[in-house]
Amino acid sequence: MARIFLFDVDNTLLNSGGAGGRAMNLAFRDLFGIGDGFEGVEFSGRTDSSILRDGLRRHRLPDGGFPALLSRFKASYVQHLARLLPEMNGHVLPGVPALLDSLSNTQGVRLGLATGNFRRGAMMKLEYYGIRPYFHSGAFGDDCERRDELVALAIRRLGSRPGGRNPVYVIGDTPIDVDAAKANGAVAVAVATGKSSAEELARAGADAVLPDFRDVASVLGVLLS
Repeated sequence: MARIFLFDVDNTLLNSGGAGGRAMNLAFRDLFGIGDGFEGVEFSGRTDSSILRDGLRRHRLPDGGFPALLSRFKASYVQHLARLLPEMNGHVLPGVPALLDSLSNTQGVRLGLATGNFRRGAMMKLEYYGIRPYFHSGAFGDDCERRDELVALAIRRLGSRPGGRNPVYVIGDTPIDVDAAKANGAVAVAVATGKSSAEELARAGADAVLPDFRDVASVLGVLLS
């Protein structure tokens, strides 16, 4: 029986040095002429599509025809992201390459993504930081606005179903990741490499809380026990 591991991207696998958020703001400016359009909008744990919708509401902009608007926004966003990734001081988080290598070479393991990033943005980040080959499926921020629905879709795309027989582990850095895991009967593995502390992640109900992925052997012990 395969184990499915669904990883978040930002502040779980990598830190883009702010490239993603900067690209979002520049795309908003391109479309609406408003600089820093997402000021006051929370990004952590959110899907990019829900962040855009909040930005529209914040500035009292109409969100009718949202799919077409989202498409235009994404087109601008990926152009800015491609330019910004090399300019920002981003990095893969410690231990991540070794962890992904170990998991990908473990029999009965399927790796996937459950990320709020737009699909193209997620793949650009993973490609730039050299970890794209580990991931072939998952769900993204242009698939669903809600994180719990996104996780459910990722589970199905990895060949299982929420609450099914395959053990599913959702690995992320926010309480929203924890909630989405629990909503789908998955094991919530939280890593304190983002804004949320280990204590906050534990209070959110995470089944396991890791400080980071530096001690790969210990992380594998948690994930494969």
